[in-house]
Amino acid sequence: MESSVAAVFESWDDATRRGAMTIRQLIFSTGEELKSVGPIDETLKWNQPAYLTLQTRSGSTIRMGAIPKVKKLGLYFHCQTTLVETFRSHYTGRLDFEKNRAIILNPLNELPLEALKHCIGLALTYHLNK
Repeated sequence: MESSVAAVFESWDDATRRGAMTIRQLIFSTGEELKSVGPIDETLKWNQPAYLTLQTRSGSTIRMGAIPKVKKLGLYFHCQTTLVETFRSHYTGRLDFEKNRAIILNPLNELPLEALKHCIGLALTYHLNK
């Protein structure tokens, strides 16, 4: 992990950091399972950890951000894609959403890993499935 990304994770409270690290690992493992995705690049965008498929360009960027006022974690997607609309069609009532841009998670609760894995997979292959 690049030091600038690590510094952002370290600035978050313990619960948010633990949840984010779990999701980070899920992004990498999902990418490895999807052969068409290629390597996942980790960087900062808008001072948030961001995950991109630079080599294959198969996916849309995934970003993570702490929402300190409400002690939540946001998993953000490009708002001009249909990703969050698709996620909502599968997981209304199971996941919380912010408009057409994010999945909002409470890191104090058990993370819905299977649902998140599906959503991450859809984001990492977004341009292949259009």
